[in-house]
Formats: sequence, C-alpha cells, structure tokens
Amino acid sequence: MHGLVHGWRLLGDARRLARHGILRPFERHADVPASFRLLLRLLRLFSGAPATPDYAGGLRACGPAAIKLGQALATRPDLVGDEAAADLAQLQDDLPPAPWPEVEYELDSALKGGWRAHFRHIEPIPLGAASIAQVHRAELPDGTTVALKLLRPGIEVQFQAAIASYAWAATELARLGGEFARLKPRVVLETFRQWTMAELDLRREAGNASELREALRTTPGIGVPAIFWAQTTRRTLAMEWVDGVKLTDREAVARLPVDRAALAARIVRAFLQQAIGQGFFHADLHQGNLLLSADGRLVLVDFGIMGRLDRRARVYLAEILHGLIVGNYRRVAEIHFEAGYVPPHHDLHAFATALRAVGEPIRGRHARDISIAGLLDGLFAITREFDMAVQPHLLLLQKTMVTVEGVALGLDPQVNMWDIARPYVGGWMRDEMGPEARLADSVLGTARLFGRLPAIARRLVRELPPESAAPPLPPLPPLPEHRPGRLPWFALGLLLGALSVYAIWVS
Repeated sequence: MHGLVHGWRLLGDARRLARHGILRPFERHADVPASFRLLLRLLRLFSGAPATPDYAGGLRACGPAAIKLGQALATRPDLVGDEAAADLAQLQDDLPPAPWPEVEYELDSALKGGWRAHFRHIEPIPLGAASIAQVHRAELPDGTTVALKLLRPGIEVQFQAAIASYAWAATELARLGGEFARLKPRVVLETFRQWTMAELDLRREAGNASELREALRTTPGIGVPAIFWAQTTRRTLAMEWVDGVKLTDREAVARLPVDRAALAARIVRAFLQQAIGQGFFHADLHQGNLLLSADGRLVLVDFGIMGRLDRRARVYLAEILHGLIVGNYRRVAEIHFEAGYVPPHHDLHAFATALRAVGEPIRGRHARDISIAGLLDGLFAITREFDMAVQPHLLLLQKTMVTVEGVALGLDPQVNMWDIARPYVGGWMRDEMGPEARLADSVLGTARLFGRLPAIARRLVRELPPESAAPPLPPLPPLPEHRPGRLPWFALGLLLGALSVYAIWVS
C-alpha cells in the first residue's frame, strides 16, 4: 500500500519534471531498465518539454522538499553533471513568501501568549524567503531590533511526506545495482533527511549558532549573531540584527571600501579554521549567507546545516590538503587507503599516479586559469576507476569546499586557493601532529587508561566463577633475587603512568 502511495506521488513529480525536460537524460541511460525508459518517454508526451532541461524550474514545481534536494545536488556534478549543477545553483535565490495572515497564525501558535507578548512590532513583508523558512525584521519590547526567522506554514508535513517517498525511490534505485549501488542512494538520502530534519527545528539552529559563535570568538574579522533565547522556539528563531550587505549584492559590495582579495582570503581561512581547527563548520556558506557589516566584519548567518568532523577525519583532511599543496601524491594515496576510502585490492602506486595526473596541472596556477569542470571530471573519473564509494560523512565537507571556492572567486578572480590554504594547514599540522602534540596525546591516552582500570577490574570480578567452583591455586613461585640499583620495567611503567595522571590532575 505504501509503495502505491509513494509511487503515485513520485509519478506526479515525474510528470512535472518531464514537462521541464529533466528526465530526458534518463531516457537513454544504460543502467535504467528498458521498461522504465519507456515510461519516462510516455511522461514527456504532449508536455511541451524543452530540448534543454530546466532543472531549477522543474524542482520548484515539485515543492520545497524538491528545492532543498536540488540545492544539495547543485554541489554534486558527479551525480547530475556540470550543466545540471550550474542550473540548480539558481535554487539559492529567494522564493515567494507565505502570506502574512498565515505567518501571523503560525507565530501566535508557536509563541506562548501570542507574538505580541514577545515583540513590539514585526514587519509583515519578509527580508527573504527560502524553501523552509523566511526572515522578518522585528523589535523586542525594549526596542532592540532582531532578525526573526520562522518556518513556512505547513512545511513539516510537506517535507515528511516527500522524504518518505524519496526514501522509497532510493531503495528501488539501489536494487538496480551498478553505478546506482556505488553511489549509495539510500545512505545519501538518509544524510539529506538528517540535514532537513535538523533545519526544521530552529532550536537546533540556535544551538549551532551559539556553538559556532563561541568557537570563533577570538577570530578577527569574523562574526556570528547572538541568539535571543526567550523568543526562540522550535518554529521561531530570534537573532541579533546585523547592519550589512549580502555578498550577493555585488554592486553594494563594490561601493564599500573593502579589499576584495583580502576578503576572499578571509573567507577561505575562516572555513579552514572551522573544518580543520574546530571540526564544526558552517556547511551552507553561499553568498546569501554571508554579510559584510558596516564595521568591516564578515558575518555568518543561517545555521541550519552544519558539519562535524572527528579528530581522525580532520587529520586526514589536513594531510590530504597538505599533500596536494606540496605535491606529495604518494602520501595522499596512502591516506585514502588508511581511511578505507579506496578498497585494499587496488594498487597504491597506480592511485598516486592518477592523483598526480589531476593535481599537477593546477599547482601554482590562478583559479581563473583552471577548468573547474575538467578538474572535477578528472577527480570523479578516479573515484569510479578505483571503486571509491560515496562517503556520506564527507558530503557536507565536499559541498562546502566547492561553495567557498565559488564565493572566493566571485570576490577575487585572481585568488589562488592553494596559496591561502598552505600557511594555515601547515601550521595546524605542526601544532597538532608534531612531537609535542604526539607526546601530549600519549600522556592523555595513558591517563584515560588508568581512569578506566577500576571499571575493568569490577567487570573482571563479575565474570569470575563462584569461589566454590574455583580450582585450588598452585603454590607461589619463589621470589626473584633482589638486585639493588635496578627497577623492573613493569614498575617503571606504573610509575610513569602515575606521574602522568598526577601531572594532569594538578595542572
């Protein structure tokens, strides 16, 4: 029964996509079954579909969940192709807002006592509207101006129904095998679902903003708005108002007395500090989410999509970037094998040579001289040739790196991403992977081990057989002859461990 419901809903979406010519590439795809290809042709009949697919228009016709999925696919040219990715980038633009009477009803439902108990005034016309939420200018009772973000009316129900159908479709695609199985559609869709569900709870976004603000508090030139928690609920989010211009307004940015090259470099360094330095990064850093404030700060907004990397992944990322910067393709290949990104049956030297063929042509060149389409095509060819499965935990990182590069290029076409990344990545590796850092990690590891010893001992005691069942103990061996001046290695190890614990305790 569920399959029929999902199939009917997806059939309606397929018809909308067919009207915009989006399904044409699948009509000739070798991995698509013949019966399915015939269905796609029938859906296109008498629809007036354009010869050139209108990807953005088709997804807008399918609703907010499809728009959000299209925004994610815009950064995955390996899945949709370069032309489709460029067209889908239009989905970052503002959408028509929900009518004020519907918005007011939502606000009265979300805020205890109605919205007038929390705000002196709210502008009915929003500053911007996206697929999930829209933002209004508002005033608190004390006159403080805030940016009030609220979910679009009825958006949760729409997303839950759409994502359930997408999950069903992903399962069916995975059964086709081949390229569809390698791209792990079910896992990718689950990642997308988690991103979206997090965005549908604005308290999570408020927590993200607060955590990132704390992490970047000492970073010069970068700002994150403060949160007003009393006016923040699951469906509303009140943030500090920032006077500034979006980087999408190129004319306004051009009128400001700002060094565009320095600003581009600041954006790249800010991303590296978040991803590598903190392991917690803003994963939707397009121009519309970056404001240039009146005091010259670069202010980040919209914290619905955030990424996390554990220390192991951050070390791998830093080593990969450093290896590409200095041309150490052998080490980059080793990292891919150590991390399990490349199956072990492949040859490491062949993989290193494939990386060199892609990396060497771009080293030392300005970004304007590099064919991004050609670079991505080469990298994606490597992933296919060496059976590299999609890594869901790296999807956000890949998406954000591409977006940050695009923002930097829009500010400074002369920007060289490698030159900007080199000092930060090199310094982080010295600080985090040098001899002192390794010694500190060893001491902390020893301390954690000693801290776990009582629990381990208790577990061992519980697992011992009852006393009545224990066999008689053998006689103790004679004590070894004592030799003055020599300390047994075992005792020395215990002593060093105890000293390490003591040092950490008193520090």
